[in-house]
Formats: sequence, structure tokens, C-alpha cells
Amino acid sequence: MSLKNKLNRMKTHMNLESVNHPSPVEEDRAVNEEIPYHEKWLENDTVSFHFDGDYCFIREVRYPINHKHGLYAFSELKEVVKEWNQTSLEHPLSARGVKSEDLFFFDTETTGLGGGAGNTIFLLGYAYIEGEEVVVKQHILPQPGSEIPLYQSFLENINYETLVTYNGKSFDWPQLKTRHTLIKEHVPKLPEFGHFDLYHASRRLWKNKLERVKLSAVETDILGVHREDDIPGYLAPMIYFDFVERKNPEILFGIMKHNELDILSLITLYIHLSRKILQIDGYTEESMEIARWLAYLGKKEESVETYQTILEAGSEEERIIAGHALAYQKKKQKLFIEALEIWKEVALKGNVQLRIQAQIECAKLYEHQFKDVGLALNCSLIALQEIVREGNLPGKKQMELEKRIRRLENKEESKGISI
Repeated sequence: MSLKNKLNRMKTHMNLESVNHPSPVEEDRAVNEEIPYHEKWLENDTVSFHFDGDYCFIREVRYPINHKHGLYAFSELKEVVKEWNQTSLEHPLSARGVKSEDLFFFDTETTGLGGGAGNTIFLLGYAYIEGEEVVVKQHILPQPGSEIPLYQSFLENINYETLVTYNGKSFDWPQLKTRHTLIKEHVPKLPEFGHFDLYHASRRLWKNKLERVKLSAVETDILGVHREDDIPGYLAPMIYFDFVERKNPEILFGIMKHNELDILSLITLYIHLSRKILQIDGYTEESMEIARWLAYLGKKEESVETYQTILEAGSEEERIIAGHALAYQKKKQKLFIEALEIWKEVALKGNVQLRIQAQIECAKLYEHQFKDVGLALNCSLIALQEIVREGNLPGKKQMELEKRIRRLENKEESKGISI
């Protein structure tokens, strides 16, 4: 029966609760027992790993370093890691102090999306550079209850401090820790998770561009990765339980390939994000979000440099936004005339929110730095008109502005009386 026909037949079994899970493997099972469909596993680059009277499967495939996955060849990973080691920029995705060979790109497949001990990880996959190749390794659970050899085989080789995941801090690693807790007396201690999580970076850069920041969407719309005959991830639990029942791994190989492509996409995504953050390509459509991210991280100098790049090469709308952000930096540096000139332009060309903010900032400068109460009052009145016209802005902002206007009017009156 073809893989497609099997999937169609299995659609009627989407209720996973109805699947009869096999009982756990007995502790004293012989190491050299006959493994069902052993030849099929070998034909698909998979061998068995035996430990503590039980076993799991390990699949290994290799790609040449110049293999291209989406926009980039894997060799470019070495280039971006080199760039990270040459920059002084401190960033959550920085590979400073490590080599490209130290990075492990990690992803799992589980029997469900929820947490807790009832959710089983049945595939642990990762990729890394070795010489002139990218090695993909996958550790597969033959049946629930065989976690000890699964985690033993995984934990004895992986570098936990440099794992690169997609939402791994929130999902993959907590799941792994939950399952590991159940067998922690039998396998090596599980250390804390490394710090490379590409989901949060992707969300910062593309949350306004993509409807959902799933890896599949980032692959298609950002990385230029287009899969053919890929099995959707949501079918993974159903397919795994079918494999557990029938022992025939044929249909499971599709999920393993899906996981393999996910892992390879993490390499491509890390390359792409690194190039954006390090601004290797100069101005790009992500430059505005990069500048904001750097400002959020407290990297003011790098943020200002990025805004300057946008001023030189961005669209008119982007240049107005970048100018508005730069004006705050000018104000902090006590470059009040430069800040005022920028805000005067923003007050004319920005969207309504920016126009209001720019008028208020001009009012502050006129009142406190240039001692011109009349111009400060005029800017404040214009800002109030904008707020009233818009009608849906926070009432607090209007109240604060009305208070400012009353104070400025009193100053004007006092000035007239003194004269």
C-alpha cells in the first residue's frame, strides 16, 4: 500500500485516545532479540542502539557543506559564526566564543502539543557540522517505555550549551526535562538549556509580515524553502502510534524526513537571522525591527547606527520613523536644535500618532530649552487638535496635554502682566 493511501486510511483514526498503546518493554528483554523490519531500518540509514537490556534507533544522514537549503549553503554558517566572533555586539543570538562546529540544531517530535508526563517524545533530532559535512542524527523511540536507551544515546553526545531550537525554551527542552525526570536515575544528568532560540528572533522581525510565525511559514515566505510531498507535523502522533502497533517503519520514515528538514531549516534560519542582526547586507526591510530590538537590548550606539542606515536608504515612511527615534537620542545628547528640526519634519510628514508625539516633543523643547512659551503653546494646541480629531487615542494623553496647555497659558498670562 502506498504512503498516500495509508495516510488516507488513517484519517479516520485522528482520535488518538482510541489508540491502544502497547505495554512498556520488559526490563529483562534480551539485547540481541530480533528487531521487527530490521532490514528496512538499515535501508534507511538507521541502526539500533542497545543499553540496559533495551534499545532505540539512531538514524544518521550527511550533507556536503556546500549543499544549499533555501537561500543559503550550509557553508555560510561558518561565515556568520566568524562574523559573530569579530564583532563586539552582545546579542542573544551571538555565537561569540564558539565555533560553527559547536552549534547543535535541535528539534523533537512528540505524541501531542501539551506538556506533562503523558506527552511522549518519540524522536530527538539534531544537526551539526563535522569537517566538510553537515551531520543529521535522529534518535527514535521504538515504543513507549524504551526511553532509557533513547536518552542515553542522545545525552552522551550532545552539547547542551549551544543548542539552537525553534521555541525550544518554551516547548522542546521543558518536554525533554519532563520525560527525563521519569528516568533520571538511569541516564546522565540533564543540564540547563542553551540560549539560542530562533522563534523569538523570528517573531521580532516578522510578526507584522507573517500571519503566524510558524517555522513552516518562515521557511516558505522568508527562507525560500519549499518542500515536496512533506507529511504535516500534526499527523506525527497518529503515524507514530500506527508504527507502534504495526512495527512497520515505512510510514514513520516520512515523519523522520519532516523532522530532518525542520532541523536543516534551523541552520538556514540562523544564518539568515545572523546576517540581518549583523547587518552584513546593509539596509534591508528588517532594519527597522533590528534597530528597535537593539534599542530594547540597550545597545544605543548600534541602534543609532541602524537608524542612520534607514535614513539613508529606507522608504519615506521608514525615514520618518527612524528620524523620530533618532531625535530622542539627539535630545539625550543635548543636541536640542538637531532634535527640534527632526521633530518639526515628523510633525508634518508622520502618521497621526507620530505627528502628535512630535508636536509634544517640540513643545517641551520650546518651553524648557528655548524658553519660548508662545511656540510651546502653539505646538501643544496643534497636538490637542490632532487628538480630538482622531477621537480614539488614550484619554490620559489628552488630559496630560490639556494640563500642559493650561500651564503654558498661565505662563503667557504671567509674562504679559510682568511686561
